[in-house]
Amino acid sequence: MDSGECPVSIARVKKANSSTRRSTAKGNVAPTPTPKTVDDYLAGVPEPAHSTLQRVRAAIRSVLPAEATEVISYGIPAFTYKGPLVWFAAFSNHCSLFPGASVIKEFEGELKAYKISKGTIQFPVDKPLPAALVKKMVKMRLAEKGQKKKR
Repeated sequence: MDSGECPVSIARVKKANSSTRRSTAKGNVAPTPTPKTVDDYLAGVPEPAHSTLQRVRAAIRSVLPAEATEVISYGIPAFTYKGPLVWFAAFSNHCSLFPGASVIKEFEGELKAYKISKGTIQFPVDKPLPAALVKKMVKMRLAEKGQKKKR
């Protein structure tokens, strides 16, 4: 061993079965095993985050076409219509909405009160995003899906 090297012990870890491992998002409060439906996911979310996510879910659903579906994607709730639209989730200290980078950039001014990153909006577990803002963001995602060319 060279004088600049440190001994390192590397243990092999067995990969967990995907149906029983938790979401990879740090602090995700979704129940284990990974839920199969959005209702299952929300049933495992404690208050006040549970009520907050229910309000966000209702706002999203109110502007989607009847053909849109709720799914679990990446271990968290999502809505799809002609592909993925938006995701939402509860974490230990916040809730998040994942509408996509272009939506966040477009609504950056209205999101100044929230912690945002390229594709994520974080908001308090006891205070949902304003329903009108959620609806506008989802409508923009729908418009983006309508503009994409079919392959």
